[in-house]
Amino acid sequence: MELKRVVVTGLGALTPLGNDPETFWNNLVRGVSGAAEITRFDPSKFKTQFACEVKDFNVLDHIHRREARRMDLFTQFAVVSSDQALKDAGLIAKGFEGEGEEGNVDPDRAGVVWGCGIGGFQSFMDEAKNFHDGDGTPRFSPFFIPMMIPDIAAGQISIRNGFRGPNYATVSACASSTHALIDSFNLIRLGKADVIVSGGSEAAVTEGAIGGFNALKALSTRNEDPKGASRPFDKTRDGFVLGEGAGAIILESLEHAEARGAKIYCEMVGGGMSADAHHITAPHPEGLGATNVMKVTLDDAGMRPEEVDYVNVHGTSTPLGDIAETQAIQKVFGESAYKLSISSTKSMTGHLLGAAGAIEAMACILAIVNGTIPPTINHVHEDEALDPELDFTFNKARKREVNAALSNTFGFGGHNASVLFRKYSK
Repeated sequence: MELKRVVVTGLGALTPLGNDPETFWNNLVRGVSGAAEITRFDPSKFKTQFACEVKDFNVLDHIHRREARRMDLFTQFAVVSSDQALKDAGLIAKGFEGEGEEGNVDPDRAGVVWGCGIGGFQSFMDEAKNFHDGDGTPRFSPFFIPMMIPDIAAGQISIRNGFRGPNYATVSACASSTHALIDSFNLIRLGKADVIVSGGSEAAVTEGAIGGFNALKALSTRNEDPKGASRPFDKTRDGFVLGEGAGAIILESLEHAEARGAKIYCEMVGGGMSADAHHITAPHPEGLGATNVMKVTLDDAGMRPEEVDYVNVHGTSTPLGDIAETQAIQKVFGESAYKLSISSTKSMTGHLLGAAGAIEAMACILAIVNGTIPPTINHVHEDEALDPELDFTFNKARKREVNAALSNTFGFGGHNASVLFRKYSK
């Protein structure tokens, strides 16, 4: 069976750096930090009092009030970012809401695969608080369950656009939206769908998430310097910065995209998955799972290590994770590792958990399109455990031709996923 080629034809973004792909990219290249004191609740009693929140977002600018009230914030992010991506791609289901012949995709061949690590965390907390503060009588919103479950974002996107093809969610902690992209890629190249809305969203800047990650000692506590707190590969790194938002990526068969004259950002050529089988939160100390997933991805794409120009690393700014991932890159790429550009955009966006993979895949796509490597900001102190000959693109973006870019995401539970994009050519 001949596999179909898969291309990227649309992008949508809601991020701590901007609420559309262009603003997001421009601020990435400028080295802007999205971190600031938390506004969603009073953080004064928490060890960590800052996060990378989405700013200037009013859901009523995009979704009718009645609908919005029935969606958790993570679903609102998903719907708005996917609206952007579908508009960017110029896709409308045939016959949907009277569009008739104006539609350009068979609704039975269009699907949604969406990643989310946690789901409606705020909705869960609100209902639990209301019950706890009451007299014990169960008075729950009829929309509580549909607002909370992680798969509902995929369902809402499908309903909103009349897409009747494959529709489900991937939940694998911080690897969730990368797994969504891989599943979407495979569905299309196997001929099961023509178009998939893929990506992920997360809205976990809540008391429960900050308190829980603090208890794990996973978050930075650099409250005096929020913008400088996410510092991957810096010797003084002390944990990640929680982020929120969504990234939507339209994947489409090349055949379908060409038939409708779509613009093409780049081609998706490979995806890989592995497990550390080591620890529920800590990475394998030798980076075995990370090594395997990058090897699998290159093999899936039929590409050699020296053909990759840029790796957007998981790079969360944790003491153990950054070292393990760097060791894995050196094992996979060998001497070619010293010709790679490497960067962690989490230094600017924070860690979007289940949405991280989609946003970082978008950074790879735009690096290919624009011939620019976004930086790893906040690097001040050299870490002797890291090879100084590697190019981490510290503090300043760099122009270079990017023919192929790989994105890594690793999640609690030992879940590893990588995706590989390449400049499109006929």
